[in-house]
Amino acid sequence: MRIGVDGRELFGEATGTGRYLDNLCREWASLSTAQQCEILIYTPSLAHSDSSPNHGAPITHRVVPGTGNTFWEQTALARQVSSDRLDIFFGPNYSVPLRTDVPSVVTLHDISFFSHPEWFGLREGLRRRWLARQSIDKAKTIITVSNFCKQELINHLNVDPTTIKVVYNGISSTQQSTAIMSDATDQIILYVGAIFNRRNLPTLISAFRHIVQQLPRTRLIIVGPNRTQPHQNFMQLSQMHGISDRVKFLSYVNETELEQLYREASAFAFLSEYEGFGMTPLEALATDVPTLVGDTPVAREVYKDSVLYVPPKSIDGVATGLVNLLTDADLRNTLLRKAKPVLANLTWARAAKHTLDVLTNAAS
Repeated sequence: MRIGVDGRELFGEATGTGRYLDNLCREWASLSTAQQCEILIYTPSLAHSDSSPNHGAPITHRVVPGTGNTFWEQTALARQVSSDRLDIFFGPNYSVPLRTDVPSVVTLHDISFFSHPEWFGLREGLRRRWLARQSIDKAKTIITVSNFCKQELINHLNVDPTTIKVVYNGISSTQQSTAIMSDATDQIILYVGAIFNRRNLPTLISAFRHIVQQLPRTRLIIVGPNRTQPHQNFMQLSQMHGISDRVKFLSYVNETELEQLYREASAFAFLSEYEGFGMTPLEALATDVPTLVGDTPVAREVYKDSVLYVPPKSIDGVATGLVNLLTDADLRNTLLRKAKPVLANLTWARAAKHTLDVLTNAAS
C-alpha cells in the first residue's frame, strides 16, 4: 500500500502539528504492520535541508518544488499525489489537496476557526474555514484527537459521526523534574505553547503579580510565539504590574532546551478556554511537574483528575491554585500519582497503530 503524507510541518521551527507527525513517523518506522506499506512524506524544496528528519524504512521523503503554502498544496502537491498513484493520502493538519482523485484522510486537531471566528483575522479565518470544509467533504475519514472535538464537528459542521475516528495523541516519555520546594531557590512557573487569545495569558500574568507578593522567589517563564489577534503586549503588561524582572518570554526554544525547562519547572500553568486536546500539560506531567489548567470539558476528558482545575479567567483562582501547587507537597504528590495511569494510556505507539489502521481501512 502506498500512503502519501503532507510533511510540511516537519521542517523549520517545531509546531504542534510537526511534533504530532514526527512522533507518528517514528513509531511507523518500527511498527510491523507499517513495513508492508510505502509511506511517502511530501515536503516543499524550500523546507528541505540537511536537518530533515530521517525516519527510516518504510518512510521516504519526497521533495515537491515550491514554497509549501496553500497554493503549493493545491497545485504542485496535488499533481505529485496524482502521479504517484497513491492508495491513500493523509493530511495531518485540517487540509488535503482537493484536485486529485486519490482518497484522503484528514486530521482536525480542533475547529476553533469555525466555533470562534473572532480569534482569527478575516482573511486567515476565511482561508482556514474554506480549506477545512472542502477537505472534510472530500475525506473518506476524519481523524480527530478527542471526543470533544468530534462533537464539535458534528454540532458546527453537521459531519456524519460514522466518518469520524477519535485517535488520542501520545506523550513522549521525558526525564523527571529536578525542581525542589525550597525557600532558598527560585521556583519556576512554566507556560509552553503558541500564545492565542483563548489561552488567557493576561490572566496568568496578573495572577503572577499576586503570587510574587506571597512567594517572592518565584519566576514565570512563558514559551511560545505571540499569535494573539488583535496583538496583545504581554511584556508591557508585566511592566505595568511591576513584575517584569520576574517574567521571561521565549518565543522559541529547541527540543533540548524545552526538556530542560520542564525539568527545572516547579509548576505548569495552562489556562486555555478552548482546545481540541492540549499537549503541553501532559508533557509537564510526564516530567513530574504538577499542573494547573483551565476547567473545560476537553480538559476533564484528557487530563481526568491528574491536574488542578480553575476557572480559566479567574485571577484569584489561578493565583491561589499556583501557590497551593508550589507550597503543598501532599497536593503535588497526589496529582502526580494520579497522572501515571493517564499518561500510560496515551502513547505514540498506540496513536500510530490506530492512525495507520484508519488509513488502511480508508484505502480499501
